[in-house]
Amino acid sequence: MTKLDKPLRREIMIEDKVCTLTVDPLGLKVVEKGRRNGVELSWKDLVNGDAGLAAALRASVGRG
Repeated sequence: MTKLDKPLRREIMIEDKVCTLTVDPLGLKVVEKGRRNGVELSWKDLVNGDAGLAAALRASVGRG
């Protein structure tokens, strides 16, 4: 298995929007192409089952 030691970026389509998915050792991030801010999720939140809660909290404070 190859270790994830640096960011891996891929272009994806979500509905009709082009986005960039970045996977790195800390987690993942989805950003609409041409933008700076997006949705981030740490591996810890994903594994603990807190992914939905973490995303909702970030959205409520304007971070996502």
